[in-house]
Amino acid sequence: MLYWLTILSDGGDFFNLFRYITFRAGGAFLTALVFGFLFGRPLIAVLRKRQGKGQPIRDDGPEGHFVKAGTPTMGGLLIVGALLTSTLLWARLDNAFVWLVLFVTLGFALVGFADDYAKVSKGNHKGVPGKLRLAIGFVIAGVATYWAMYVHGLNDLDLAARVEDYDPLSGRLAFPVFKDVLLNFGLMFVPFGMIVIVGSANAVNLTDGLDGLAIMPVMIAGGTLGIIAYAVGRVDFTEYLDVHYVPGTGELLIFTAALFGGGLGFLWYNAPPAAVFMGDTGSLALGGALGAIAVATKHELVLAIVGGLFVVEALSVIIQVLYFKSTGKRVFLMAPIHHHYEKKGWAEPQIVIRFWIISLILAMIGLATLKVR
Repeated sequence: MLYWLTILSDGGDFFNLFRYITFRAGGAFLTALVFGFLFGRPLIAVLRKRQGKGQPIRDDGPEGHFVKAGTPTMGGLLIVGALLTSTLLWARLDNAFVWLVLFVTLGFALVGFADDYAKVSKGNHKGVPGKLRLAIGFVIAGVATYWAMYVHGLNDLDLAARVEDYDPLSGRLAFPVFKDVLLNFGLMFVPFGMIVIVGSANAVNLTDGLDGLAIMPVMIAGGTLGIIAYAVGRVDFTEYLDVHYVPGTGELLIFTAALFGGGLGFLWYNAPPAAVFMGDTGSLALGGALGAIAVATKHELVLAIVGGLFVVEALSVIIQVLYFKSTGKRVFLMAPIHHHYEKKGWAEPQIVIRFWIISLILAMIGLATLKVR
């Protein structure tokens, strides 16, 4: 919204700053951070009053979790509120990718909110049926992926008219490191994109099991994808890095900057011992957003590297379930894998900080794929 202040500029004054994505990204970060600090405590007070006993604690969970009884959930409302406010304020509202990512974020936030509300109102950990939640998630992801393909197609038509031997990106899967390898999925890219977005949303949801465990890796992954979005949205950067140019994705840096600021504001209250849990409201929304950014920037496979922690968390659950059904035995003491380490006697802060470190290492590897060709 503030971008349109540039119409007041003569090219050399303060209003000219709003032309720059980096300046507006800084504004989005600060706005989201202040939003979190201003509304965090009042929101927690309202949630605690409305929810009474707070988020239900599973009977079969780690013993140390019972001391968290009474902690309110739905804290993701704080992050989503900061994201929405900051992005609408600082991003260009004529950018299709901005609206696409906001659509996915808000769609999954509503699914998560319904799930959290069902859990709190029923007083147990069973919320919206899993199949229904997945079905709605796939619908949201399907719309978003088709939308992304349409926008990529428009870019392809424009670039093909100006660039000799241009290779279209719409409906194709790009590979990190190997620039010239593009796998043409055609319309089958829609189900692939759906899996990326829904898988990302649920992987983050599975990771959200300890105080502060999910939010920092989400911020790290979001910040990394923001840098990638900015790079592939600038033709001079793509020529230097020898990566595919995707016009318009640079504006997503503003969304990810807002995610980082809102995440810090939330972490202030979610740091051990947490005053509020993110809940499915936040984890599904943020995970879906990461998947949508990856689809928009044509970096779906890089997301698996940058968000490798979420992949491991999800795989630990899949492996545990499949192995138990076939043998009656368990691979892990408890899944997801962070609970396995709890059962082994690791302290919660020890697990959280070490997982943060792993996330940062994976983010650096993901960023390296921009240069390694």
